[in-house]
Amino acid sequence: MAKAPTQIISAPTIIVKNKGLLTAALMLGTVMQVLDTTIANVALPHMAASLGAAQNEITWVLTSYIVAAAIATPLTGWVSDRIGQKRLFLIAVIGFTVASALCGIATSLPEMVMFRIMQGMFGAVIAPLAQTMMLNINPRERLGQAMAIYGMGIMVAPIVGPTLGGWLTESFDWRWVFLINLPVGVITVVMLWLYMPDTDIKRRRFDFFGFGMLALGVGALQLMLDRGADNSWFQSTETWIELGLVLTGLWVFVVHCLTAKEPFIDVRMFRDLNFSLASILMFIVGITLFSGLALLPPLLQNLMGYPVVLTGLIMAPRGVATMLSMVVVGRLSGKVDPRIMMLVGTACMAYSLWGMTSFDLEMDYWPVIITGCIQGFGMGFLFVPLSTMAFATIAPKYRADATSMFALVRNMGNGVGISLVTAVLSNMMQVNHAELAERLTATSQSVMNQMPGLLTGNPQTVSIINSMVTQQAAILAYIDDFWMMLLLSLVAIPLILMLRGPKKTGKPKTEEEKALERAHSMAE
Repeated sequence: MAKAPTQIISAPTIIVKNKGLLTAALMLGTVMQVLDTTIANVALPHMAASLGAAQNEITWVLTSYIVAAAIATPLTGWVSDRIGQKRLFLIAVIGFTVASALCGIATSLPEMVMFRIMQGMFGAVIAPLAQTMMLNINPRERLGQAMAIYGMGIMVAPIVGPTLGGWLTESFDWRWVFLINLPVGVITVVMLWLYMPDTDIKRRRFDFFGFGMLALGVGALQLMLDRGADNSWFQSTETWIELGLVLTGLWVFVVHCLTAKEPFIDVRMFRDLNFSLASILMFIVGITLFSGLALLPPLLQNLMGYPVVLTGLIMAPRGVATMLSMVVVGRLSGKVDPRIMMLVGTACMAYSLWGMTSFDLEMDYWPVIITGCIQGFGMGFLFVPLSTMAFATIAPKYRADATSMFALVRNMGNGVGISLVTAVLSNMMQVNHAELAERLTATSQSVMNQMPGLLTGNPQTVSIINSMVTQQAAILAYIDDFWMMLLLSLVAIPLILMLRGPKKTGKPKTEEEKALERAHSMAE
C-alpha cells in the first residue's frame, strides 16, 4: 500500500530560482548601509580639519544621517507596496551609492551634511527591505537560518565599521570611508536586477498626517538624544522644546493610528504578542550593543593610550565571535527552543559586562578582547532567535511594515543607549573626581608619605595628582556605565520567558522524511 505524500517543508511566500545569489545581493546592500552608521566615527577629526569645521559642528555629519534615517525608515512599508519591493530596493541602493560618492567629494560642511541626509534617506529602507525579502523567500522552517545570515550583516557590520574606518583613514584618506561604497553598490545593483523577483503592487492611501506626526516625534527624539549632552540636557530650552515635540508627535500618532480608517502604520501587527515583546527586547539589544561600541574606543584611546588602528584590531574579535555564534545558531534553529538560545545569549552578555566592571588602568588589552568575544558570541544567540520569533507568527501582509518598525525600534535603542551612557559617563566622572579629591586631605597619611608636594602646593605635583585623579575618575565612570548596561541586560530575562514557544509538531519524522529534508537543504 503506497504511503500518502507528506509535506516536509512549507512553501515560502515568494519562490525564487537563485536564492543563494539573491541572499548574497541582499546582504551586500545591508552590510554597505549598516557599515556606514559607524565607519565614519573615527574619521570625524580628519573631516573637521579638511572641511574647516569646528569639533562641535562636525558631529552634524553623524546627526544628519541618523535623523534622516530615523524619519525615512517607517516609509519602507508604504513605498514598497506602492512601487514594488524590487524597484524600491534598486532606487535605494543607487541613491545610497550616489550619495556616498558625493560625500567623498564634498568640499564644505553644508555639502557634507546635505549629502549625508541623502544617504540616510536612501539607506533607511535597505535593511528592512532585505529582512522582508529574506522572510519571504524562505519557508517558515528555515527562518532561523535566514535570520542568522541577515544578523551577520546587521550585527557584525557596526563592529567592523570603526576598524575599517580607522584603517582607511590612516592608510589612505578619510574620503575613502565613503568612496569604498561605490564598487559594492554597483555589484549590489547588478545582482538585485538579475535575481530579485518583482512583487505585487498594492494601492494604499498615504496617511500624510500620521507620517508627519511620526516623523516629528522620531526626528525630535533623535535631535534631543544627539544634542542633549552638548546642551546640558534639561538646563537648555532647546531640549525642553524637543521633548515637547517628541511627546506631542508620538502621542498624536498613536491616537491617530487607533482611530483612523487607513493609518500610516497598521497597529494590528502589535496584537501579535511575540512581535510586541520582541520589539521591546530589540530596543534593549540596541541600547546594550551600540552603547558598548560607543564606550570602548574612547576608553582604549584616551585612557589606555592605544592608537586608532590598534583600537580597531582589539575590537575586531568581537565581530568574529558574533559571526561564529550566528553560524552555530543557524545550525541549532529548529532543533533547540529559541527562548533557550536567547537566555544563553543574555547570560553571555551579562557575564561579559560583569567582567568589564573589573577593568582598570593597569590592565593590558586581553580583558577587552576576552569580554568582547563573550559579548559578541552572546549577541548572535540573542539577535537571531529574537528576529526569528518576532516574525514567525506575524501575517505576511504585515511584514514590510513590521520590519521597518523593528528597524526603527533598534535604531531608537541605539540613539537612547549612546545618549544614556554618555550622560552617565559625564556625570559620574564629575562625581567620582569630587569624591576622590575629598580623600586627599592634609591629614591623610598617604598624602603625607607619598605626596608631600601636594601639601606645599607645588604646581607640578598638583598637576600630576589632578591628572591621576581625573584618569581614575574616568575609569570608575566607565565601570558605572558597565554596571548600568549589566542591569539592563538582566531586564530582558522575564521578557524572554514571556515569549510564546514554537508549536509542537505531531508525530516524529520518519527516516524517509529526514532524508528528503536533508536533500532539500543540500539543494538550497
